[in-house]
Amino acid sequence: MNAEAPVTGPPVAGPPAKTLIAGVGNIFLGDDGFGVEVVRRLGEHRLRDGVEVVDIGVRGVHLAYQMLDGYHTVLLVDASARGAEPGTVHLLDATAPAGARPHDTALDGHHMTPDTVLALLDTLSAGTDGRRPERVLVVGCEPADVAEGIGLSERVDAAVDEAVGLILRLVGTAEPAPAAAAPHTSDERNTTPC
Repeated sequence: MNAEAPVTGPPVAGPPAKTLIAGVGNIFLGDDGFGVEVVRRLGEHRLRDGVEVVDIGVRGVHLAYQMLDGYHTVLLVDASARGAEPGTVHLLDATAPAGARPHDTALDGHHMTPDTVLALLDTLSAGTDGRRPERVLVVGCEPADVAEGIGLSERVDAAVDEAVGLILRLVGTAEPAPAAAAPHTSDERNTTPC
């Protein structure tokens, strides 16, 4: 992601905000399947009302349209190469205005990165009655191997439970998160509920 801003903001007051958690990635490219595996494991938890978890996989255009469906917060979960140790979990705020993101990215429905999806939101919202989410966060994990093959590397697989726990804290669920073996989350995070 291009956004480097740490995650900030007040907790949501009143009724729970409508939140989308979208797992992004290609399960046939090793660690690129991180987001898909995280949302699969999130399905084992009881989440508060108003939280929807979806496996988007490589359907970037579908994700862009779904993000315009009245969500207050969208959490994108994806492999995210940022130069850290493989298995490092990052939490980034990608709520930046459209002018802060590139618009010249070619659209390919099966190879859209979260940056491309976010850049597409303004175009899609102008042609529909949809509205952009107020907050977009990215829970990313530093991949070790994105070569062809099914299955996560050992270090990225170990980070899945950590990411699940982080997301559970972000959405304000009452269910305790499973303990991660060795926390190694980057410090671009907070625990303000979505």
